[in-house]
Amino acid sequence: MQTGFRLNLSPVREPLGFVKVVEWLTAVLAFGTCGGYTGRNQLSIFCDGGDNQTLTATFTYPFRMSQERLVENNTTLCNRSVAETHLVGDASSSVEFFVAVAVLAFLYSMVALLVYLGYMHVYRDSDFGPMLDFVLTAAFAFLWLVCSSAWARGLQTVKDATGTAGIDSTLALCRDAGVRCEVTEFASMRLLNISVVFGYLNLLIWVGNAWFVYKETRWHSQKVNAQQAAGRGPATAHI
Repeated sequence: MQTGFRLNLSPVREPLGFVKVVEWLTAVLAFGTCGGYTGRNQLSIFCDGGDNQTLTATFTYPFRMSQERLVENNTTLCNRSVAETHLVGDASSSVEFFVAVAVLAFLYSMVALLVYLGYMHVYRDSDFGPMLDFVLTAAFAFLWLVCSSAWARGLQTVKDATGTAGIDSTLALCRDAGVRCEVTEFASMRLLNISVVFGYLNLLIWVGNAWFVYKETRWHSQKVNAQQAAGRGPATAHI
């Protein structure tokens, strides 16, 4: 059996290879829409009998909110001395897990495409290649489910921490009599919402791809052969 590289573009025109190209693209979009994100919410503080104040709540990937400073140390707001205050919450573990899965899926899709385009003759002549491909594809489908769900919950943590209610509970000044705090300008979180959508889209694509990879394994061929043998059995017995 020849094992050298043999370029063959036909697998890309088949579901097996075409879906891998889609997986490669959607993985890029998944981590590209949340990695490196920076947002700023503007908090307006309305003071009775004094000048109104404005603060900026800045939050960046990987969203360790407790490290994001809302108020500098010993700042005077509404004629009151306010201690250094940070936002609350931490979504770093969920978003970093999401990005890690997306990057690994991106790399695996590239390697699988290389095998399909250059070593398909080896891939289909062996049992190990398709079986390993199926196991890894199924594993990535499960990982997309877990990381997308975790990141969806983490994103809600970010929204809660940077909204009016979250900042009110964080900044003691906002609970004083004669002081009202309100987030008046919100950062666009459209890209973060899209990243969650791409996460679940990847889940559907990888689940669908698992079926096409399964058809390349000997498990599927053995099942088909057994069904065909069972179908011929009664006719042969009748003759």
